[in-house]
This record gives sequence, C-alpha cells and structure tokens, in this order.
Amino acid sequence: MNIEKITRRLHAIRDQNDWQQFHSPKNLAMAASVEMAELVEIFQWLTEDQSRQLPADKLEHAGQEVGDILMYLLLMCSELGIDMEQALLAKLADNERRFAP
Repeated sequence: MNIEKITRRLHAIRDQNDWQQFHSPKNLAMAASVEMAELVEIFQWLTEDQSRQLPADKLEHAGQEVGDILMYLLLMCSELGIDMEQALLAKLADNERRFAP
C-alpha cells in the first residue's frame, strides 16, 4: 500500500469538494468513530462463528466500512502531521516488547 499516493488521491477528492474546512482532527476522529460503529453494526447479534463466515454481501459491506475508517485515519494523520506507517511500526514494536514471550 502506498500511503502517500492514497493520501494524495484523498486530498484531490477533498479539495474538489471544498471539504478541507470540515476536516479538523476532531471532526475526522468523530467521522472515523461513526464509520467504526457502522462496522460494528454488521456484526451485532451474530455468533462468533457467524462473524467469521459473513455472507458475500455483508463481507463486501464490512470492507466498505473498513475503507471508510482507513480514509478518515489517513486524513487525520495528514492533518496532524503523523506518519501513519511510522506510528503503526512504533506501536507494533511496543506490543512485541510488551506481549511477546
């Protein structure tokens, strides 16, 4: 995944629609949270096994919500100057240190 290229594409859509005025870190965090709730809703009331064996339409819907969440997180990183890849790698290393045997 080329994060810089994807972010440029997101910025192009944002700029074409004059949405930057709405893309404060607060608003982007709230939007990501709403999309996460939409993802959670797909799994509401399913058993553990059902959640692992989604029908094709629900699996596609879950993928769309994951995409929405990732786009908002990329935009938030851009607004805050966070290098998403570095943040992820740093957190992964921290988890390995804390939780690996």
